[in-house]
Amino acid sequence: MLYNLLFPLSDYWSALNLFKYITFRSIGATLTALLLSFLVGPWLIRSLQKLQTSGQPIRSDGPQRHILEKTGTPTMGGTLILLAMVIPTLLWANLTNPFIILVLCTTLSFGAIGFWDDYRKLTRKNTKGISARTRFLLQSGIALAAAYTLQNVDPVGSYGGLAIPFFKNLSLDLGILFFPFAILVIVGTSNAVNLTDGLDGLAIGPTMLTAATFLIIAYVTGHSHFANYLGIPYVPGAGELAIFCGAMVGAALGFLWFNTYPAQVFMGDVGSLALGAALGTIGMITRHEIVLAIVGGIFVVETLSVIVQVASFKLIGKRVFRMAPIHHHFELKGWAEPKIIVRFWIISIILALIGISTLKIR
Repeated sequence: MLYNLLFPLSDYWSALNLFKYITFRSIGATLTALLLSFLVGPWLIRSLQKLQTSGQPIRSDGPQRHILEKTGTPTMGGTLILLAMVIPTLLWANLTNPFIILVLCTTLSFGAIGFWDDYRKLTRKNTKGISARTRFLLQSGIALAAAYTLQNVDPVGSYGGLAIPFFKNLSLDLGILFFPFAILVIVGTSNAVNLTDGLDGLAIGPTMLTAATFLIIAYVTGHSHFANYLGIPYVPGAGELAIFCGAMVGAALGFLWFNTYPAQVFMGDVGSLALGAALGTIGMITRHEIVLAIVGGIFVVETLSVIVQVASFKLIGKRVFRMAPIHHHFELKGWAEPKIIVRFWIISIILALIGISTLKIR
């Protein structure tokens, strides 16, 4: 909004030329999101505490420590994340950019599914929200619509192929498989972040690092000179997503202030599903889906641990882990919650550095 309103006036006041630069607006979006989180967070937490007298329902089959320590903590704090992401994006981004509109719509749609899921859990006072089938069908429908939109707003006809990192101009043509692949990336990332959200601050840390990494990736992908120099796919207009990524980093950092151990509020499905969908959509737009899997390796491992656990139990009647997702396995081994969280963050930092390095290693 600020870009659309103020940049046209730069002919009359040269200082407004600042709004031309994605770097300036990305910093502005990050700081605005952080400030909004700090201003609105305390009020929102108090409001959620009043509305949710018993807090988020805790799994009875989970670690018993959670029942003792986490009962009464309000959920749906992801509404703060969405607010701190959407408003700065609307303020600082170019609202005529179709990629910005697409990622906003996808994020809010998945957030709405998460809100419904959280609401059902709270009203029923148990951990069962909407059915897994209903949730998957809704998510798949939104992801399919996003993929269709992506192909229709594509300015250079680049979507439909899978870019392979470490190789210049190497792309695997997916053909009609592009649509199920988009569902896999967007829905898979959304649910992976949701599975990771089991300890205080565990999911928001890797999310923030992944968003920061894709801020860089979006910027260079949308810059013809950098994209050509690095040998990565050039996507005109994708650089504007750096503003959205900056807002995500600021919102995540602000939410972490309240979500760090011991958490004052949980993000809930309204936050985790929306954040994962946002990252998946950005990965699709920038054509760095494989890099997304590398940088978001924590999310991948958490998801794989659940798949392995279920498959092992059904096939041979034995469990590989003491409990899945894998962060609960370490809990039951006696690791303190802060130790698990910080070590997972350290791994995420390493993976982010590897992800950034793929831009140069070609």
